[in-house]
Order: sequence, then structure tokens, then C-alpha cells
Amino acid sequence: MSGDGEAVTARCGTRGEESPAPVLSRGAVILFAVACGAAVANVYFSQPLLVTMGHDLAMSPGLVGSVVTLTHVGYGLGLFFLVPLGDMADRRRLVVAQLLLLVVALIAVATARTAGILLAGMAATGLLAVVTQTLVAFAASLAPPAGRGRVVGVVTSGVVIGILLARTASGLLADLAGWRSVYLASASLTALLALILSRVLPRHHEAAQKNLRYGELLRSTITLFARERLLRLRAVFGLLIFAAFSTLWSSVALPLSEAPYFLSHSAIGALGLIGLVGALAAAAAGRLNDRGLSRRTTGIALALLAASWLPLSFTRSSLWALFAGVILLDLAVQAVHVTNQTLIYALHPEAGSRLIGGYMVFYSIGSATGAIAATSLYTVAGWGAVCALGAGFSCLGLALWAVCGDRR
Repeated sequence: MSGDGEAVTARCGTRGEESPAPVLSRGAVILFAVACGAAVANVYFSQPLLVTMGHDLAMSPGLVGSVVTLTHVGYGLGLFFLVPLGDMADRRRLVVAQLLLLVVALIAVATARTAGILLAGMAATGLLAVVTQTLVAFAASLAPPAGRGRVVGVVTSGVVIGILLARTASGLLADLAGWRSVYLASASLTALLALILSRVLPRHHEAAQKNLRYGELLRSTITLFARERLLRLRAVFGLLIFAAFSTLWSSVALPLSEAPYFLSHSAIGALGLIGLVGALAAAAAGRLNDRGLSRRTTGIALALLAASWLPLSFTRSSLWALFAGVILLDLAVQAVHVTNQTLIYALHPEAGSRLIGGYMVFYSIGSATGAIAATSLYTVAGWGAVCALGAGFSCLGLALWAVCGDRR
């Protein structure tokens, strides 16, 4: 592999052109997807391991719960403070540096002997896992405008697969070799990806705004939201769909672990494999966006999202209804998510990292809102109330689509 990015990009243009633009090859798109999935999975590895971690390090239940909280807090901070750097720095160097620092954080988690080191390592892991969004913006910047939706769709498929398989993979690996092996394995994979990406990614990108200072960069992110109505609208869509997504995935283990199923943690974790069908929607939605069908794609997906809660409401009496609802929900969420990212990046390609990072802050808010509300509601009102909550988020998104006048 060469060091100038030729293994990742194919050069387009005629022989007489002096500065042909790099275009992502199919292999490069897959590499971006794999790297995104591997990075984002680190945010979710801990969820099936909390009890084991707590026993190993003699942590109280409240302290164990803060493992997940700190990871997500770190991720949210990284979205605002780290992802925008892609608009002022060489994205290749930024990606490699973040991956190498992520390796250090993962090793710290894997070798932690005290609760303090574990919690610090998990917060750093969440902070640095936002390299996922830097990679999404990087891939979008390298894609031709006519094919940008397809590229974003495929890369987002990698993110979806990473999220859905993280819990299953960590549970299986922990059963075989202990919870620390999960983070050692991830550190090894991350180091390998850093090496590969350092060799094959383009060394520079045209969108870098080196004249911006860091403070100006962060302020400009807020300015973009104040100026661009489409960005605000799509960010709200993102908040609502991920609130619905988190409503399901943060609480579905509760009814499945009770009568009449009494499913094991491994069996519940395997439910994520069914959700992989949603990854297919990411690529398909990207192609529809390239054909100018963004509004229609959004509307149909939001309708499917609202409809998914009907079969999900029958979870206690039918696993087949649960499976159907999961497939519908994941298809819908990923279709809207890809459409959102494709449209907002096109607003200002030179500010792609700020746009993606700012949008994903709303994603984090929605995810946290859905998780907290769903688990609390289940305790006091049961699974039917959780489904009503998810349907409410979904219908609110559909209503917003119907009245907002968004024509893209």
C-alpha cells in the first residue's frame, strides 16, 4: 500500500488536468465503514459487562452505573469539541491520532485495577470514539456530489453494525476470556486500523480551513445552526428518531427477561442480529437521496417508524411481532439518519465536520432522553407505556415532516 492514498482513492479526470480530485473506491468505502463500526462499538461494549466489572473492582451498584454514563458524556463532549477539528486540520492525521489515543484509553480500561482508572478510561474512550463522525465527514468530503448519498449510506451501515453487534460480541468474548479481553481485543483492532488508515488515506483534503482558530471554529458551529433552517430541522428529526430508537433498545431487555420468556442475556443480545437488517436501509436510503428523493424517503421512513410500535406493543405475547417491529424500526431510523447527514453535509461541504458533529449532538440528546424516559416509565407503567412513548416520538417526527415545508 502506498502512503499517498492511492490505495484508497482512484483519480478521476482527464490526462490534461493538473489537480484531479480523489474519489473513493469501493474498497475504501468498506474500509471507512469497518473503521466506523469498530470505533463506535467501544461506546457500547460495557453494557453487558457491568456486573462483572463491578465484582472485579469491588464497585458499588451506583458507581457501576456511572460507567455507561461517563462513556456517553465523553462521547457527547467529543462531538462538540473534537469532531469540528476536521474542518481545520488534516483529517488523515486527525483520524490516526485519535485512533492511537483511543488505543491508549482502551488499554487503560483493560488493565484498570481501581474504579477511578476504569472510569477515567471509559470517559476517554467515549471522548475519542467520536473519530467515527470524523470518518463519516471525511468519506463524505471524498465522495462526488452525485454519489455522496451512497457513500454516506454504506459508511453509516458500518456504524449501525458496530452499535448492534457490540453487546453481542462483548458478551461472547467475555464469557470466553473475561471482560478485560474485550478491551484488549478492541485495542489491537484499533491499532491495526490506525496503521492501515495512516498508509492509505489521502494526506490532505481541500476543505481544511487553517485560518480558523479553535474558538472561532466552535463558535461557527453554533452560527451554522442559527443560519441554516434545514440544519435545525434535520437535527430535530435526528433527536426524535434516536429518542425512539433508544426507547426500544434501552428497555427491550426488561420484558424479555421476565415471564413468559425469561431469556438469558446472551439470547437478548442476539436480538441485535435481527436489527442488522436496518443496515441495509442505510445504503438504500443513500441511493434514493442521490436520485433527489430525500423528502419522500424521510416521510415514508417516519411513517414506518410510527407503524413499528404496533407490532412492538405485542412483544409480551409474540416474539415474531417483536422481530417485525425491530426490523421496521431499524430500517426507518437508518433511512432518516442517512438522509439527514447527506443533506446537511451538502449545505457547506467545507464545514462538513462541524455540521456532522453538531447534528450528532442532537442524536446524543435524543438517545439519552429515550433511554432515561423508557427505563423509568417501564418501572411505573409497564411495556405498553414504553411503546406509547416510542410511538409519541415517532408520530411527532412524522407530524413535523408533514407541516414543516421541508422540500429536500
